[in-house]
Amino acid sequence: MPNESKSRTVRKDEREAVICTVDVVLLTLEAGRLRFVLVPREAAPFKGVAALPGGFVHPLEDRDVRACAERVLKAKAGVEGQWLEQLSVFSGKARDPRGWSLSVAWFAVVHCDLLRATLPANAQLRDAGDLSGLPFDHDDIVRAALERLGSKSSYSSLPAHLCPETFTLPQLQAVYEAVMGEPINKVSFRRKMEELAFLEPVEGGMTRGGAHRPAQLWRLKEDYRARLKLTDRGLNSGS
Repeated sequence: MPNESKSRTVRKDEREAVICTVDVVLLTLEAGRLRFVLVPREAAPFKGVAALPGGFVHPLEDRDVRACAERVLKAKAGVEGQWLEQLSVFSGKARDPRGWSLSVAWFAVVHCDLLRATLPANAQLRDAGDLSGLPFDHDDIVRAALERLGSKSSYSSLPAHLCPETFTLPQLQAVYEAVMGEPINKVSFRRKMEELAFLEPVEGGMTRGGAHRPAQLWRLKEDYRARLKLTDRGLNSGS
């Protein structure tokens, strides 16, 4: 029986390579305010403009897009080993003047002291509420990261990754409140922390000095330093 399928002529514009990159929203909490990292672009388009840390996928070097994101963060922000989570894919003809492109976007969180210690001199921290002047669709990517952080923080251990290695429960509660943008009842918060059970006390670790009584220091359990602990009902959910 003769083959009745007809081959379709492929136009030149359909054969052009798709631009494939990663972009990372690196978030920190400084003086109670969420901030994100920007670095100046090294090449056109938008050369010299502050943008999210990002770069092309290197097929011979990167085992996957996560490895690409880790490489980009280390090279452009000087950080590694932080909490890193895939956010979404942003794609289309209009997002990049060089042609049809897709970016696998990620978000990462890190304590501000660790970030300040490694951040290159040409990088900057910008308040999360200021998305003006960002190139491509980086404002949309930052908005998506902030939404993910806020929603996921209500039912997980994610905000603890914005803390230093050790912290008190009041300090952790302040981080949760800053990320979620609302106050949390102290009793409910401590009950939820006990339920989640992702913390362990630092043996012999107490705060010293100051006007307040010494407080117990806590840290993430080893099992949850590379993954999150989740709960079925979030903070301030009425439970």
